[in-house]
Amino acid sequence: MSKVLSIVLGGGKGTRLYPLTKDRSKPAVPFGGKYRIVDIPISNCINAGFKQIYVLTQFNSASLHLHVARTYMFDDFSEGFVEIMAAEQTLTHSGWYEGTADAVRKNFIHFRTQNPTHYLIVSGDQLYRMDLDDMFRKHVESGCGLTIACTTVTREAASALGIMKVDKNHRIVEFQEKPGPVKDISDYRIPQELIADRRSGGKDFLGSMGIYIFDASLMESSLDNDLMDFGKEVIPKVLSENPVNAYIFNGYWEDIGTIRNFYDANLDLTEINPPFNFYEEQKPIFTHRRNLPASKINYCTLDRTLTADGCIITNASLSRSIVGIRTIIETGANLDGTICMGADYYESDAQKAENARKGIPNIGIGHGCILKGAIVDKNARIGENCRIGIDAMERKDGEYQAWYVVDGVIVIPKNAIIPPGTVI
Repeated sequence: MSKVLSIVLGGGKGTRLYPLTKDRSKPAVPFGGKYRIVDIPISNCINAGFKQIYVLTQFNSASLHLHVARTYMFDDFSEGFVEIMAAEQTLTHSGWYEGTADAVRKNFIHFRTQNPTHYLIVSGDQLYRMDLDDMFRKHVESGCGLTIACTTVTREAASALGIMKVDKNHRIVEFQEKPGPVKDISDYRIPQELIADRRSGGKDFLGSMGIYIFDASLMESSLDNDLMDFGKEVIPKVLSENPVNAYIFNGYWEDIGTIRNFYDANLDLTEINPPFNFYEEQKPIFTHRRNLPASKINYCTLDRTLTADGCIITNASLSRSIVGIRTIIETGANLDGTICMGADYYESDAQKAENARKGIPNIGIGHGCILKGAIVDKNARIGENCRIGIDAMERKDGEYQAWYVVDGVIVIPKNAIIPPGTVI
């Protein structure tokens, strides 16, 4: 019988998501009000029946360890597990992970004990819901040792992706990593025979999703070298020596590896018919089961807004926003296009009184605050009557007093204190 071992690539320092990755790894960044980014790839694997999962990471992994340990607990009969594999020193290697392929290679000593017949490699910073079991079946039917999941993209999007040229039998005949906006790649257009696999809107090219299924033997042989990265080095090498299959995915797929993409993907969830639907009972997205009370909404106006568990929102107006767990929003606040990640705990009355004596605002959004186009990370304290993203000001990307501007988005970092009356 086939045995698929799933490997979630957690990425490196997560510099493109900084400052959200200042104190946590990229897979541990909160998403959609109550989830973490890592819940997306793990849930896709579990829904496909692939329940033996390793998550590879090496930076700020403490919160990721805690989330995975609390969330993914399988019974003895399922033989399932989700384990974090952080970079470690051994007698054979002592360095950090130097790339995606290097991370997998350095963990073969752990993977081999599971005796897998196949390896499933998925990225830890993408938003999608894919039938990975169907991809696996197509992989086996193809007779190839490697299948690469790809999605149709425009010429503009193709610039920053690995682009594949395929024949009418879904065989990949050429692969090019990030061709840029100028290079002529017209011969990479999707063949007419595969026109049914192509969506509308000028999406004429096939971009790699960074999702691979390897036969175990091919994985071992293709990493028996010093190559560091799958997309740049390993895949071209395998293509030059072996037939490779393309699995064309036509569903929603979004890279959430940058602040702008993260912000847009979150707010897209608030649409009446969101491109990514969390409300799919047969293929749920799993996350930590918290014993939190229902959210309390007092005299509020809410439009296209998601509220997670345990929030208290009073006499406020919210539009196209996301309110994370335990968020407190006080009277007169107005949020538009704002992502609040919530809090890790509730403050007691004694703590609030002590903070008041020190001039420190309570956790949450204070009285009369107006926020637009912002991300408010966990445990942030925004004092009353602050104006964030409202006034016509030139906001260059960079680090400021207690906040950041990244990709044009204002980011209030974790545990930040924004004094009353602050204008950003």
